[in-house]
Amino acid sequence: MSQALEGLLDLLDLERIEQDIFRGQSRFAVVPRVFGGQVAAQALVAAGRTVPADRLAHSLHAYFLRAGDPGAPIVYTVDRIRDGRSFTTRRVVAVQHGQPIFHLSASFQTYEEGMDHQADMPPAPDPETLETAAEMLPRYLEVYGDQGVAQRMLEARAAVDLRYVDAPPFASVGKPREPRSQVWFRTNGKLDGVIDEPLLHVCLATYVSDMTLLDSVLLAHGRGGWVTGDVVGASLDHAMWFHRPFRADEWLLYDQESPSASGGRGLGQARIYTRDGQLAITVIQEGVVRIPRD
Repeated sequence: MSQALEGLLDLLDLERIEQDIFRGQSRFAVVPRVFGGQVAAQALVAAGRTVPADRLAHSLHAYFLRAGDPGAPIVYTVDRIRDGRSFTTRRVVAVQHGQPIFHLSASFQTYEEGMDHQADMPPAPDPETLETAAEMLPRYLEVYGDQGVAQRMLEARAAVDLRYVDAPPFASVGKPREPRSQVWFRTNGKLDGVIDEPLLHVCLATYVSDMTLLDSVLLAHGRGGWVTGDVVGASLDHAMWFHRPFRADEWLLYDQESPSASGGRGLGQARIYTRDGQLAITVIQEGVVRIPRD
């Protein structure tokens, strides 16, 4: 297991302050605020720790309310909304400096048999044939205008082996193309020997899901995004549905597209498949996507 992955697992191992109150730490991301995927994953950890182990997360719906301060801890308060015979519902509010910065509702369900069908997995190259981020990013140093940005990107994603199928937005500036993108991802190391429970894999996928989902919005307009500074953006809301079992330390295909952008907002939607073609997760996110004013 890589040192970066150990650090991410520590980040998700929240401190319990009271029965339903938890505290999490933060770390600096590419931009000077807490990475949204971190807050979402930590909130889901907090919710999951108040739910029986036999009830698995099947959906979450969240709103990003304020930018998080990476230099301060985040307190997560869990509200036990409902404990039914099959479903459990939790609400989580993340607070910093006395103000809510994030709100999440999550639902958990006991396993049961039922009808089963899914959308087919789209074509994608074998992930082993694609460049790693460490191999790809140095070629685009001139795009960032600051080598420190590239270094921060590598550090922020060091816990995840994330491989683009096609050129990312920051490599396609000024070249609009179809608003679709694909990445393969998995944790940078196996999770055997650690607390290897379904909730951990779900939380890790939640963490990664906020990294690239709005890229397809940028591709449609030939914008490099928050990395290059030609777009100002932030996540507004985030929803995920967990359909089938998966492991975050095995390859997952993140197939993303943007059906709409208007009013300073862009919408991304995606499906995440296991390497053998099982539809594991559906994701939808809307974010602020603004062209900076002079």
